[in-house]
Amino acid sequence: MPVELDTVSYAYGRNKPRILNQLTYTTPDGFTVLLGPNGAGKSTLLKLAAGVNQPTTGAVRLGRLPSTSREYRTRVAWMPQTITAMTGLTAREQVAYTGWLKGMNRADAWTAAATALDRVQMKDRADVKTKQLSGGQLRRVGVASALVHDARVLLLDEPTAGMDPTQRRVFRDLILHLATDEVQVLMSTHDVADLAEEADTVTVLTEGTVTFTGGTRDFLAHAPSGTPEGRRAEAAYTTVSAYSTLPD
Repeated sequence: MPVELDTVSYAYGRNKPRILNQLTYTTPDGFTVLLGPNGAGKSTLLKLAAGVNQPTTGAVRLGRLPSTSREYRTRVAWMPQTITAMTGLTAREQVAYTGWLKGMNRADAWTAAATALDRVQMKDRADVKTKQLSGGQLRRVGVASALVHDARVLLLDEPTAGMDPTQRRVFRDLILHLATDEVQVLMSTHDVADLAEEADTVTVLTEGTVTFTGGTRDFLAHAPSGTPEGRRAEAAYTTVSAYSTLPD
C-alpha cells in the first residue's frame, strides 16, 4: 500500500517561501531512488511522507490512514540523514528502544530487534555497543530501527552520504534485498552515483517539483544519443532536471 501526497504544500514558517507547492506524488512499489540537488525539497517530502511534519495544505495518507494517526506511523518508517549512537546501548538495545517508542511492548520489541538486525546482516553485532560500530554499521542499525515495528514503507534520507563506493554498493544491495520483501523503499540522494540500475523506479525532484518519475530504463533513455555508458545516469539527470526551468 503506497503513501499518497495529495496536492501538498509546505513552508518552514508562515512568511517563508514554499518548499513544496501543490505536489501530488504516490510512492511506487519496490525500490525507488529519489534524485535531486541539495535544496530541492527531498528531505521535506520524506518528512511529510513519514508524518514527521504535517503539510500546510493538502493531505498525506496510507490508504485511509491519515499521516496524523499512530497506526500510520507504525506502518511508515523514516530514517534521517544522521543516526545517533545512544550512549551505553548495544545495537539490539537501541533497535528495541525504537520499537518501544513506536508502541511495542518491551518483550515484543526485544524479540523484533533481533529479527530486524538479522535482516540487515547485523546479527553478529547485536551485542556490540553502538558507540563502537563503524559508520556503515550504524546506518544498518538505523535501517533495523526503521524495520523493527514491521513497517511496510521505508523512507531513507541520504543514507549513503559519507560512504565510499564499496560501502555504497553493499548498502544498496541491502536495500534491494529489503525491497523484494514486500517493503516499499524510497531513498533520497543528490548524487547520481547512488542510482542503482537495479532500482525499480527513479523520481527526480527539482525546485520542489517532480520533473520525472518512471522506470530506471525510461530515465536513462533521457541521456542524449552517444552518451558514454558510464555517464548515462548523469546525462539523463541533467536533462530531466532542466525540465522545471524551461520557459512556458
